[in-house]
Amino acid sequence: MARNKVEGEGSYTGSKDYNERTRKFIDSGKVKDAARDAEPKSEEESHAMQKAERIGRSHAKEEDPALRHQKKIPDDPNYPKSK
Repeated sequence: MARNKVEGEGSYTGSKDYNERTRKFIDSGKVKDAARDAEPKSEEESHAMQKAERIGRSHAKEEDPALRHQKKIPDDPNYPKSK
């Protein structure tokens, strides 16, 4: 019987599973279709999405520097990298 392992504040197995599923999705070639499907369908929906993003950003402590400086992305084999 498998024992539940306490993994601390994060879940290494959960992160590994997420990263594997993310990699499979990226490799599937469906990213552009999914992005197109996620686009706002109207001007009203566009404004609602922009408002939600502003609200979300207002709660953030700071932006991840890796978003601006690709060289700062962790050198971790499980970290999803763009192609």
